[in-house]
Amino acid sequence: MKLSCLQENLSKGLSIVGRAVATRSTLPITQNILLSAEQSLLRLASTNLEMAITCWVGAKVKQKGAITVPARLLTDFVNSLPNDLIEINLPANSRVLELKSGRFQAHINGIDAADFPPIPQIDDGMTTSIEPANLREGIAQVAFAAATEESRPVLTGINTEFDGDQINLVAADGFRLAVHKTALASPVRGKATVIVPARTFNELSRLLADQEETVEIKINEKKSQILFRLKNAELISQLVQGSFPNYSQVIPQSYTTRAVVDVNEFLRVIKMSSVFARDASGIVRLVITPGSELNPGKVTVSAQAEEVGGNVSEIEALVDGQEAKIAFNVRYLSDVLSVLRQPQVALEVTTPSSPGTIRPIGVDNYVHVVMPMF
Repeated sequence: MKLSCLQENLSKGLSIVGRAVATRSTLPITQNILLSAEQSLLRLASTNLEMAITCWVGAKVKQKGAITVPARLLTDFVNSLPNDLIEINLPANSRVLELKSGRFQAHINGIDAADFPPIPQIDDGMTTSIEPANLREGIAQVAFAAATEESRPVLTGINTEFDGDQINLVAADGFRLAVHKTALASPVRGKATVIVPARTFNELSRLLADQEETVEIKINEKKSQILFRLKNAELISQLVQGSFPNYSQVIPQSYTTRAVVDVNEFLRVIKMSSVFARDASGIVRLVITPGSELNPGKVTVSAQAEEVGGNVSEIEALVDGQEAKIAFNVRYLSDVLSVLRQPQVALEVTTPSSPGTIRPIGVDNYVHVVMPMF
């Protein structure tokens, strides 16, 4: 293998595939990155056996070949080089990769490319595409609500429903539920539902940051793997097997009190209360008071920690219904308010022991349900 490429391009490619490198593994080669020289491209690939990322970097290829080398060692060395041309050479029948850039050079001991786990190929199954901005917003608004504990594996994933020209992303951890609906760029025939690991979507979201073209999505016939194809990269992931809970039953269909507030103001007073709530089991109390002819409605937010102290904040609100009192986990409110792009949000409640519902004003594609604290 013999090729040359720019340090900037190689560094960016390594940072992309580095996200799928195994950190701790019984298979040491999964801590390596596969480098293979193809026609005018250097292919980089990594896998932790649950997720695989492939990236292509523009290169001047003089001789084809392939090798795997330790990911961290290669990345750290390439990142330390100046932004200049890097010459990469793998002599015939050798497992030592040689790198040279100006007056700097290194050699890295590798493992034969034939020993690297094969990167799955998805040729059959369902295919669709989506605008990157739509997908990124959907991931941002649901991924944080997925469970992090492995006790119920299906809840560590995001329930992904394809239906005609729409995709629904749903995440829940037993204490909160997030549902986001958005349009597909190309419709699917019939319906398909899979559970994508939340970690896969979080990594995909990072890759979408500078993506402008539509993202191709493929699911294999067995519904065991999903592929996301970007301009210069591909991400393939195993899917979570199992049945996602019937989430539609959890979404309240009515309310007795509804308060419309400014998102930034609400988030500010929630963060203020979190200073005291962290010493009070994370509990923040809300009192929603309807307005009168002379005074506007208001939401009073308070937190009280016996040993430390407490605080009370008020914000104006457009209140529909009767006075209501309810308590939430402060982090759950902060998480959802932080990902909303709309300037106003509606908080809908019924009783102090019933779930609260948060809906951004001006769009009808997102709903967030939070269980109350007692």
